[in-house]
Amino acid sequence: MCLAIPAQIIELSEGSLGTVEILGVTREVSFDLTPHVQLGDYVLVHAGFAIEVVSEEFAQETLDLIRQFPDLIADDVSGLEDKE
Repeated sequence: MCLAIPAQIIELSEGSLGTVEILGVTREVSFDLTPHVQLGDYVLVHAGFAIEVVSEEFAQETLDLIRQFPDLIADDVSGLEDKE
Protein backbone atom coordinates (compact mmCIF):
# COMPACT_ATOMS: atom_id res chain seq x y z
CA MET A 1 0.00 0.00 0.00
CA CYS A 2 1.21 3.51 -0.78
CA LEU A 3 0.73 6.29 1.71
CA ALA A 4 1.10 10.05 1.27
CA ILE A 5 1.73 11.94 4.50
CA PRO A 6 0.98 15.63 5.14
CA ALA A 7 4.04 17.79 5.76
CA GLN A 8 4.72 21.48 6.20
CA ILE A 9 7.26 23.22 3.99
CA ILE A 10 9.96 24.75 6.19
CA GLU A 11 12.56 25.63 3.55
CA LEU A 12 12.60 26.21 -0.19
CA SER A 13 15.96 25.61 -1.87
CA GLU A 14 17.23 26.39 -5.35
CA GLY A 15 15.60 24.47 -8.13
CA SER A 16 12.60 22.42 -7.16
CA LEU A 17 13.88 21.06 -3.84
CA GLY A 18 13.08 21.96 -0.28
CA THR A 19 12.66 20.70 3.24
CA VAL A 20 9.45 19.61 4.92
CA GLU A 21 8.63 18.64 8.49
CA ILE A 22 6.63 15.47 9.09
CA LEU A 23 5.75 14.60 12.69
CA GLY A 24 8.95 16.24 13.95
CA VAL A 25 11.20 14.72 11.28
CA THR A 26 12.65 16.84 8.47
CA ARG A 27 13.10 15.51 4.97
CA GLU A 28 14.23 16.93 1.64
CA VAL A 29 11.59 16.57 -1.06
CA SER A 30 11.07 17.57 -4.66
CA PHE A 31 8.45 20.14 -5.63
CA ASP A 32 8.53 19.22 -9.34
CA LEU A 33 4.85 18.22 -9.18
CA THR A 34 3.80 21.26 -7.13
CA PRO A 35 5.89 24.17 -8.47
CA HIS A 36 3.56 26.84 -7.05
CA VAL A 37 4.20 25.97 -3.37
CA GLN A 38 5.20 28.58 -0.82
CA LEU A 39 7.01 28.48 2.50
CA GLY A 40 4.58 27.32 5.22
CA ASP A 41 2.27 25.45 2.83
CA TYR A 42 1.15 21.93 3.67
CA VAL A 43 1.69 19.25 1.04
CA LEU A 44 1.11 15.52 0.71
CA VAL A 45 4.47 13.76 0.40
CA HIS A 46 4.90 10.41 -1.31
CA ALA A 47 8.18 8.79 -2.38
CA GLY A 48 10.15 12.00 -1.93
CA PHE A 49 7.77 14.18 -3.95
CA ALA A 50 5.20 16.74 -2.83
CA ILE A 51 2.23 15.57 -4.87
CA GLU A 52 -0.51 17.98 -3.79
CA VAL A 53 -0.99 21.15 -1.75
CA VAL A 54 -3.55 20.67 1.05
CA SER A 55 -5.13 22.92 3.64
CA GLU A 56 -3.67 23.19 7.12
CA GLU A 57 -6.96 21.84 8.50
CA PHE A 58 -6.79 18.72 6.33
CA ALA A 59 -3.12 18.19 7.22
CA GLN A 60 -3.77 18.52 10.97
CA GLU A 61 -6.81 16.21 10.88
CA THR A 62 -4.81 13.58 9.02
CA LEU A 63 -1.80 13.89 11.35
CA ASP A 64 -4.13 13.61 14.35
CA LEU A 65 -5.45 10.32 12.94
CA ILE A 66 -1.91 9.05 12.34
CA ARG A 67 -0.96 9.93 15.93
CA GLN A 68 -3.71 7.60 17.14
CA PHE A 69 -1.66 4.68 15.83
CA PRO A 70 1.72 4.86 17.64
CA ASP A 71 3.10 1.74 15.96
CA LEU A 72 2.41 3.23 12.53
CA ILE A 73 4.20 6.45 13.50
CA ALA A 74 7.24 4.57 14.78
CA ASP A 75 7.51 2.61 11.52
CA ASP A 76 7.03 5.68 9.31
CA VAL A 77 9.45 7.88 11.25
CA SER A 78 12.14 5.20 11.33
CA GLY A 79 11.70 4.80 7.59
CA LEU A 80 12.14 8.54 7.09
CA GLU A 81 15.26 8.60 9.27
CA ASP A 82 16.80 5.76 7.27
CA LYS A 83 16.53 7.85 4.09
CA GLU A 84 18.10 11.01 5.50
